[in-house]
Amino acid sequence: MSPKLRFKVLVSRILRYFFQGLLILAPIGITAFTLYWGFITIDNLLPRDLIPTNHPMNFLRYQGVGFAIVLILIIFVGYVSSSFIVGRLIDMFDHILERTPFIKYIYSSVKDVFDAFVGEKKKFDHPVLVNVYGEDVWEMGFITQKDVKSLGLEGFLAVYVPHAYAITGKVFIVRQEKVRPLTNISAGEAMKFAVSGGVTHITEMPAQPVEPGR
Repeated sequence: MSPKLRFKVLVSRILRYFFQGLLILAPIGITAFTLYWGFITIDNLLPRDLIPTNHPMNFLRYQGVGFAIVLILIIFVGYVSSSFIVGRLIDMFDHILERTPFIKYIYSSVKDVFDAFVGEKKKFDHPVLVNVYGEDVWEMGFITQKDVKSLGLEGFLAVYVPHAYAITGKVFIVRQEKVRPLTNISAGEAMKFAVSGGVTHITEMPAQPVEPGR
């Protein structure tokens, strides 16, 4: 083998090993960076600069204490909100914010987004296939409104279709017969499949009976 050909083979192997290593390390690195960014952002919510070095509460200046305090605070609020009296007070405060001019638009929008993902009224838990662009073309989405009569449309429903490799999506108002419920995969599996552009492997579950109206 000539030196020139040997050099090309060597470069080809190095590039192959580089991309192979990148495929392994990139997901790990991005995940680690995201967790680190989230940790630092939450931890810095504690105003350390306002605490003198000789103050009895000086331990609050240590890295990680702010994150722990915020975490404990969130758990505490979730715990006390489960009581009847505190729950009613929170509902009253929630009602006031949703009626306050300007603030209601910000508060309601943020609240609806969080409720859609982690609230008791989660919206993205009804995975479906929706026929939008053509007879044999199906999009994977989630039913967000089973009834859109308020829009003057009878027999239609709202389906949210997430975009691949993005946090955005589109809402389609389609006829009920254009929607096919997915009963053998979880909502999480459907979301991963849609967001990953269809490259994520789907783990099937036992088919669940479709509830009336779904």
